[in-house]
Amino acid sequence: MNIEKTLGEKVVEAAKTLYNTTIELSSVSFQKTNKEFEGDITLVVFPYLKVSKKSPEETARQIGEFLKANAPEVAAYNVVKGFLNLVVTDKFWLEFFSSNQQSTIHNQPSTTMVEYSSPNTNKPLHLGHVRNILLGHAVSEILQAVGNKVIKVNLVNDRGIHICKSMLAWQKWGNGETPESAKMKGDHLIGKYYVEFDKQLKPQIAELKAKGISEEEAEKKAPLMLEAQEMLRQWEAGDKEVIDLWKKMNGWVYDGFASTYKDLGTTFEKTYYESETYLLGKELIEMGLQKGVLQRNPDSSVFIDLTADKLDKKILLRSDGTSVYMTQDLGTAVKRQEEFGFDRLIYTVGNEQDYHFKVLFLILKKLGFKWAEGCYHLSYGMVELPDGKMKSREGTVVDADELIAEMISTARQTSEELGKLEGFTEEEKASLYRTLGLGALKYFILKVDPKKKMLFNPKESIDFNGNTGPFIQYTHARIQSIFRKGGVDPGSIKSTINDQQSTITKQEKELIKMLYNYPAVLKQAATTYNPADVANYVYDLAKEYNQFYHDLPILKEEKEELKNFRLALSARVAEKIKSSMNLLGIEVPDRM
Repeated sequence: MNIEKTLGEKVVEAAKTLYNTTIELSSVSFQKTNKEFEGDITLVVFPYLKVSKKSPEETARQIGEFLKANAPEVAAYNVVKGFLNLVVTDKFWLEFFSSNQQSTIHNQPSTTMVEYSSPNTNKPLHLGHVRNILLGHAVSEILQAVGNKVIKVNLVNDRGIHICKSMLAWQKWGNGETPESAKMKGDHLIGKYYVEFDKQLKPQIAELKAKGISEEEAEKKAPLMLEAQEMLRQWEAGDKEVIDLWKKMNGWVYDGFASTYKDLGTTFEKTYYESETYLLGKELIEMGLQKGVLQRNPDSSVFIDLTADKLDKKILLRSDGTSVYMTQDLGTAVKRQEEFGFDRLIYTVGNEQDYHFKVLFLILKKLGFKWAEGCYHLSYGMVELPDGKMKSREGTVVDADELIAEMISTARQTSEELGKLEGFTEEEKASLYRTLGLGALKYFILKVDPKKKMLFNPKESIDFNGNTGPFIQYTHARIQSIFRKGGVDPGSIKSTINDQQSTITKQEKELIKMLYNYPAVLKQAATTYNPADVANYVYDLAKEYNQFYHDLPILKEEKEELKNFRLALSARVAEKIKSSMNLLGIEVPDRM
């Protein structure tokens, strides 16, 4: 049942009858009625003024009269300037609900690859990674929900000077320490030595600066940095001792990452490693030179001139023949296309890399790869804390594992204060704290539009009131509690209505409308890669249900048919809350 299509066809009829003009159904566009006005669906009439040759108000009135007379679904209308607000009959909403159908999603399924997480192996995952992971995972789930085949991939930066810094520091000051002997997760242990390297480097830089050398030069010439550079050269030359140390330390990190990914509820179909991809792309350079897309400098370095595209000249191969990140990304994109034949490739990366991806996609197009049109940078803002930004080298990041533990602890404290745990075993309590803590963290981050910078406040996120994960989780548990009290199996409740029922309350109608709008919300979220659309929808649904619960009797309703209808409505709302939250990676408990 699709009210937009039904009424759209009637608008086409209206244009023919009233103005002797044929318009395409695809050109008829509806939107939700502004909450300030009465109505369920709104037609913007400005596009029809050329054919009506009347004012916006008169055009809207004429079309409104036609629809009221010829569309049984329209109960009434009102006009606000050029907006025609239509009131849809209770009968339509009741029939939609009784049919147990979804409104239709018109979607063209595709194969979509989503890259997210993309950590470095010199430190544990932090709050910035958490936003990245939750965003990439939720977008993947939403795209899958509207019919796409989704491939989740990770690209691990496991080589380079920053990795050597941790390795060298461990070699010098680690005394053979392991995750087991230190009783630390492997990624935390390596992060500890990354911070230690910076700590030991600072006095060397200060000493050189005291001799009149600039800070930039002092950092390059500091003995510790020269040792790290030498270790990188040994790695690139395949030195067995360095490679063995690299494999051992990276192995510790991967074990640590796996634990955090499990806590956050995400997995990947494939993980790429920069140590395996950093040489990719060199053959593309030759192809680009032959096509005349790329040019060679006198010093043998290779570049592309993008000044005509209002960008700059970009080096793709250094004079010594080594590649840059852009070259690697070009090669990795081509390799992925060869492996998976995707229609879309979405890179989940912070907005500080906006320019990089503009250049990457443009180069791919200039090299003749048509599929580059399907490449997209899911750019997101940084996460900040009430006391400012985070810095990895100085050890001032908010560690992901510590944050998860803090959220679970806060959920425990809040739940105990509210006294919501009667009848729970200790095991059930622990499970609930985890569900609430992770739900609070995920929802607080995902309810914000990805493009916006966000301030993360753990205390605010765990509140059981307001726009939070726990509020929505509590609403789901409240509905399940109704079923338990009434001895009702929600799966067996029939949503059919009594033949004599022709009207519904405002609260019931609002809930049915929200159920009807769910596919449109999903489609919007999938089109814009914005999980906040789903997050804010499910919050509005939970809020609307709580108003319904407050205003109308359910189990105490004396009319059996009406009681069953409200139970069925509650069951459908619970289903939508659960499915929406699951798309965000959030579990909803049956008891709280």
